[in-house]
Formats: sequence, C-alpha cells, structure tokens
Amino acid sequence: MGNVLVVAEIQNGKVREASYELLTFAKKLAEGTGRGVKSLVIGSGVGDAAAAFASKGGGETLVVEDAAVANYNVDGYRAAIRAGVEAADADVVLISNTPSGWDVAPRIAAGLDAGFISDCFGVEVEGGNAVFLRRVFNGKLDARLKSSSAKTVVTVQPGACAAFAGSSEGGTKPLTADFSGIRAKFVEVKVAESKGIDLSKAEVIVSGGRGLGAPEKFPEIIQPLADALGGAMGASRPVVDAGWLPHAYQVGSSGQVVQPKLYIAAGISGAIQHLVGMKASNFIIAINKDPDAPIFEVADLGVVADLFEIVPALTEAVKAAKG
Repeated sequence: MGNVLVVAEIQNGKVREASYELLTFAKKLAEGTGRGVKSLVIGSGVGDAAAAFASKGGGETLVVEDAAVANYNVDGYRAAIRAGVEAADADVVLISNTPSGWDVAPRIAAGLDAGFISDCFGVEVEGGNAVFLRRVFNGKLDARLKSSSAKTVVTVQPGACAAFAGSSEGGTKPLTADFSGIRAKFVEVKVAESKGIDLSKAEVIVSGGRGLGAPEKFPEIIQPLADALGGAMGASRPVVDAGWLPHAYQVGSSGQVVQPKLYIAAGISGAIQHLVGMKASNFIIAINKDPDAPIFEVADLGVVADLFEIVPALTEAVKAAKG
C-alpha cells in the first residue's frame, strides 16, 4: 500500500484554503486505510508557502520550483505531479476540484492508467478500503464509489471539508521534474469585469435556479424579491451555463462563495457545487416543489411549493410590511 499525495494549489503566493481542506480529507482516508500523507507544492518562489503547508498538516512536502511552472500550465503541472506521485510512492492523488484541477486531474489519471473519481464531497472507510462519495443525477442521489485500480486520482469539492487545523513535523524536500515536453505557454490572467453587486458582500441574496424555466423569469420573479428585501440576485451554475445570466451572478464553488444573513433559493435543487457556495449563510430558505431536493438538507426553512406562487406572494408581503 502506498501513500496519499495532496497536490496543493498556490494563489497569490500562498497555498489556497481548499488545499488545507484536502488535508482533512487525506487524513481521514489515511487513518482508516493505514496510508501515510505527503504533499506536493508546485511553482516558482514557493519555498516559504511550502514550508508553511508542511508545518500545518502537509507532512513531508515535495517542492517543484521552476520558472516553467511559475504560472499554471497543464503540461508543466502534469509533469510535476507525475514526478511527485513517483517520489511519494503514492497510490491515491488528491486534487482540488478547481478550474486547474478539472484540467490536469484526468490527464494525470490517464497517464498513470489510474482510476479517476471527480467531484467528491466525502470519504468513508469500509473494511480498510476507501469509499468515495459524490452526488449524481443533478444532486438527487449520492454515489458511493470504490476504485479497483492500483492508483486512483480524486478531485474534491472546495468547501466539502473543514480546513485542517492541526500541525505536523514534516519538512520540505526539493523535487525535479522533466519539463522538456511542455507545449502549453502561459500568456496572461484576465479578470472578468465586476458587474452589479458584489455577492460576497450582500447581506441578503435571492437566487434562482433552472426551475424558473426561462431567462425572463429572473427579472420578473427573482429580482423584485431581492429589491424588496434590499438584497442582490444570484443564480445557480446551470442558469449561468445556459447563458441566462452572466457568471458574476453565479453562487457556488466555481462562482462566488457567499455568507449573507439571509439566503433564499428558489427552484434550485442543490447540487454540491451550489451548496458549497452558500451553506455558510446565517439563515437559508429553500423553495422547491421536489420534497427530496438536496437543498432542503442545508435549509433552515423549507417550502415545498410552486415558486411561481410563493415568490411573488412573498414579494408583496415584504412590500406591504415595509409600507
């Protein structure tokens, strides 16, 4: 049996919070299966960040420092992770389910002829074997997956675990990788222009999902309630993917993570990506006609009803109460 390798991500010179969440996932898996935990940090000038990660739970942390991976590119990271897997004698590789993780993880799995399990939100151990949990069928069911491969690559949803708060005595160890095969070239990072209210600062958010059925329903149904409450309008990922609203409105792990005083979810089933982005809200109201929708698992108040009846009635009630 090998080790668990945690692939940390660097953002603005520091290890991302999601990577400390990976450590929590890794520790649980390792303790139940008898594996050790090692880590990998990739970048240029990341020595201090790697040392901090090693001391805060990362254990022995391999560091690939090279100008070729100063910024993310899939060829360079693939080479670095492959080198890390070999050096760590890893048979389980954990990568955050972030945009770069989506890009590189399946390539690592293919190159290692390994099993690949994506979008995990939990892990359990049964009989010494790891069982990975992920949601399927638009979040309506939880799948329990075991890998039959000698090696397994797993991506974990940011926010699915609490960040590891312990410490370790592990230090850092330099590692070299072969970057001669790099074809991708980093050009620049473009930050989307911010539009409207910054959802991360809104105290009230009213979000709509695919259950609204059409883009015009957002200004007709969702925006009036948000305005009445003095809040902002949000949306789930399927709404943004369909082009109904710009990405600036997306709440979730691949959009904005929010913590308002009040979060109202209308017509949102509650895929794990969305729950990760809003479950820390102070009070959550969910409106959905499906009583088994996962959104009700995190809601403080659930309304099983037709949103087209409830939301306009709620809007009028708020207006009346405000005079």
